[in-house]
Amino acid sequence: MKKNILIILSLMVASFHLSAQVVNTDKMLVRISEIEVYPQYLDEYLQYARTVGVTSVCEEPGVICIYPMQLKRDSCQIRILEIYASDEAYKHHIKTTHFQKYKTETLHMVKSLDLVDMDALAPATMLQIFKKMHK
Repeated sequence: MKKNILIILSLMVASFHLSAQVVNTDKMLVRISEIEVYPQYLDEYLQYARTVGVTSVCEEPGVICIYPMQLKRDSCQIRILEIYASDEAYKHHIKTTHFQKYKTETLHMVKSLDLVDMDALAPATMLQIFKKMHK
């Protein structure tokens, strides 16, 4: 329940960021991070992932979305939807104290990591997605 509230708050903050600024979807960086975590570190890793996502969305205007998810069929498989306003916003994000803490303190917990850059097929619908969170 607590993690759902954090995720909803994170998405709401992201929607406020989108409402307050016009995002050039041509410049956005959209990525899915595919992460496998060692089972003995899973609970600890999940807490780090939740925290860095909420902090990033709340504190960084260029971070539109960091949405960590866990595969139902394999709890050690994590996917994080990351959306940044631009490549510059991503570069800023990875230099922040909260991201550096996440990265250094979870490095030994991660069995594998694949950063998959994506092309949005219907970027104009993004504002509509976030607006639906307000209804």
